[in-house]
Amino acid sequence: MLFSELATYFSRLEKETSRNSLVEILAELFEHALPEEIASCTYLLQGRLAPFFQPIEIGMGVNYVADAIALAYQTDRAEVLRRFDRLGDMGEVAKEMGEESGRAAPPEASPGIVEVFETLKRIAGMAGPGSIEQKVGAFTKLLSSLDPLSANYLCRIPLGRLRLGVGDPTILDAFSFAQVGDKSLRKRLERAYNETSDLGLIGDTLWQHGIEGVDCLSIRVGNPIRPALAERLPSAEDILKKLGRCAVEMKYDGFRCQVHKDGEDVRIFSRNLEDMTGMFPEIAQATVRQIAADTAIFEGEALAYNPASDEFLPFQQTTRRRRKHKIDEAAQELPLRLFAFDLLYMNGENVTSVPYEERHDRLARLIQRDETIDVSATRIVEDPEALMEVFNLAIQEGLEGILAKRLDSPYQAGSRNFNWVKLKRAQSGELQDTVDCVIIGYIYGRGKRSSFGVGALLVAVYDPDRDLFTSITKIGTGLTDEEWREVRERCEPYVSEDKPARVESILKPSVWVEPAVVIEVLADEITRSPIHTAGMDGEKQGYALRFPRLVSFRSDDRRPEDCTTVREIVEMYGQQGFRPAK
Repeated sequence: MLFSELATYFSRLEKETSRNSLVEILAELFEHALPEEIASCTYLLQGRLAPFFQPIEIGMGVNYVADAIALAYQTDRAEVLRRFDRLGDMGEVAKEMGEESGRAAPPEASPGIVEVFETLKRIAGMAGPGSIEQKVGAFTKLLSSLDPLSANYLCRIPLGRLRLGVGDPTILDAFSFAQVGDKSLRKRLERAYNETSDLGLIGDTLWQHGIEGVDCLSIRVGNPIRPALAERLPSAEDILKKLGRCAVEMKYDGFRCQVHKDGEDVRIFSRNLEDMTGMFPEIAQATVRQIAADTAIFEGEALAYNPASDEFLPFQQTTRRRRKHKIDEAAQELPLRLFAFDLLYMNGENVTSVPYEERHDRLARLIQRDETIDVSATRIVEDPEALMEVFNLAIQEGLEGILAKRLDSPYQAGSRNFNWVKLKRAQSGELQDTVDCVIIGYIYGRGKRSSFGVGALLVAVYDPDRDLFTSITKIGTGLTDEEWREVRERCEPYVSEDKPARVESILKPSVWVEPAVVIEVLADEITRSPIHTAGMDGEKQGYALRFPRLVSFRSDDRRPEDCTTVREIVEMYGQQGFRPAK
């Protein structure tokens, strides 16, 4: 398949807002691609050159892409940047200049998908003295071989601005439709994705070896496993009624880390599958020293620790460790402690199907405890009083609350179910827990806020069944001046002229924002609403948050798809004592 053909599919996807239509277009794309092109197609759909957990970046910002466009179409960078100021999209600049210059190649002369993909990977790998000039030169040559529409999408890739409105669940559905004409393969594909986190690998395996080959894909050291997640219940009595006799652990509010050990090679992944190894050197070093296994995968929560006061610091303090420079100094100033709570793999054995109680026992024997890596304490309880003792102790130590875990439960990658249940510190009002939301737009500010450019936020929760972000509230109070500025700064790379394809909202903000910036929100209660689309039923009643306020930014450890789901909102509404909608 030519890259110009792929660009035509990209154009169709970008203009489409119906998820069913997106699946149809993607299925058509995969049907027309050769088996050896599926992986490249899949990564390019994600705007990537590798799965998300592999930090392969092209390393070309706006100015370098502008240089390449100027060279390809024989103009200067200043003219390219002037058009960029007008159009707001470097891809559109390349398309416009290609059409005007008469120097753009015709679509039929386009290189193939794999050739373009491999060229971009070579550009990403260029390093050392003179590498910037090499990158710009190679990108210019590639750009000169493309038609204007293809140039548009090529220039968006290094800038992370592809904006096709396609999420991972939509691609999985399209894989199934392309193979068998319906969604019947979805569960088997999703199981493999949850355990490998690599859509390109899954697509390549499906086309090369069939669904039976995908069934053979499993956990491997070096590929992060999508984390298991906890459900909510409002009381100790409800938890024990649901789980029976269970294990209770304290719930730490830090970075959830998944640690992979292969001999002396250690990689640490965040909850959103990002490789954080270089930022947490003390944990990586301690893993080699403290883990008594050749290969292992285990999970834990990393918290910044103040040795002077012998106390753990809140999440916003812990995020200060997420940096790329002066890491050793940061490790001295804010040392981390990792509390390991689950074991997934050890010495070649996948232990996710082993009951929780046995996994935790194995974990305790695996780790030689010290001040850097410890095992999260657990207590077996069977009555509400004992559970509340652990809960109250957690609150006294400044922690969020507790996690209760079913003793016989497996570890189910990527699933949120009642194997784990969280109980967090009660807040004022009816709503007992915070809600993770994603910003989908903002309203311009007035008065003092006009200087920030933002006066209120439109935020959404995630509907995984439809792969959509549905509006749930507006936030206009409770932020400091600094937070309003940070909101604008975080949203700026994702501003969109049109409503993003994966957003469903009746309200129209001043500015739309691609779903990327995750925030933690506290509200007094959940109510029914005719103007918000989260869980909207046939009577045109959705759900909304009453008196919402921003607690923290969580993009560092959560992907947009990790936001609170519509189903969770409905359940939380029911836990307030109201009858949820059918």
